[in-house]
Amino acid sequence: MVSRCNPQTERSTLVFDIAGYSLLTGLDAGKFVRSAIFSVGGHYWCVRFYPNGDAEESKGYVSVYLELMSLTADASACYDLRLLNQTTGHSKIPFTSASPAWGIQKFKKRSELEASLYIKDDRLVIEYDITVVLGTPVSASETMCQIDVPPSDLPDDLGKLLDNEKRTDVAIKVEGEIFYAHKLVLSMRSPVFEAELYGPMRDKTRNITVEDMQPVVFKALLHFIYTDSLPVMDDPAGEPNTEMVKHLLVAADRYALERMKLMCESILCNRIDVENVASTLALAQYYCSNLKDACIGFINSSERVDDVMASKGYKHLKRVCPEVLIGIWEKTSKSRKH
Repeated sequence: MVSRCNPQTERSTLVFDIAGYSLLTGLDAGKFVRSAIFSVGGHYWCVRFYPNGDAEESKGYVSVYLELMSLTADASACYDLRLLNQTTGHSKIPFTSASPAWGIQKFKKRSELEASLYIKDDRLVIEYDITVVLGTPVSASETMCQIDVPPSDLPDDLGKLLDNEKRTDVAIKVEGEIFYAHKLVLSMRSPVFEAELYGPMRDKTRNITVEDMQPVVFKALLHFIYTDSLPVMDDPAGEPNTEMVKHLLVAADRYALERMKLMCESILCNRIDVENVASTLALAQYYCSNLKDACIGFINSSERVDDVMASKGYKHLKRVCPEVLIGIWEKTSKSRKH
């Protein structure tokens, strides 16, 4: 017999977007800026950010705290603190009128923060995922049978089916390299493959030739078709290989794999910088409106237009595709006017 306790909770994300970070670096230890007040779980909360630590012993670090503003009330909450993709998890914390704020005194060295990618265009974004416990109702005793169910093995099994080439019924030639696959899987995942394999223009043989694509790119494409995930393709620094992702974006568009296309767009969007924004924009011009808008937004807001124009990517784009640049600057100038 088991008696269950099921806490009722309310969850929200508090986002503190700090523009003009450099203007705060002159604040002394103990001085802070406070976010707007948020309401979560019937209580009011805010984020306190100390750009030079909350006390002398934390000087040289940044301190970040979640503060309960409803000082006459007690609350119990859990939170996750993030700077972009860096996450630090915390267990449930009691917030009381005696201790209304919890956080990290030495969250990160200021010198490391300012040298990192967490600050872009003089802008820092702090996110708190907060879960407030509303109550803990207890149910009556009942017999409980709990069986752990493992995650689906289907993607792994399909990946093995591709790797061991069992029961393949089509051979695909890419620059002299042969890949063996299954018509049913290809046609189920891609309408382009379906037309090529089962449409009126299909080849009666068991062979297909793919032009204008590198074998390594096609291999990654097959990996996604079978497993619904991108293969590991990090560079020596552990970051996604941007050039490979660009090739996969083109391949995803060619074979109408929308999820793969969006995954590639997302990776490229997070890797935009002064050196590659022009070349990324040239690619997005024909395939991805979201990525195109992100590139134009970067140029428009970075206040580094001169740096972009001096980059190799911009010079190459100007040489081979000047009409793209005309459209870019027209859209950028309209945005600046608004």
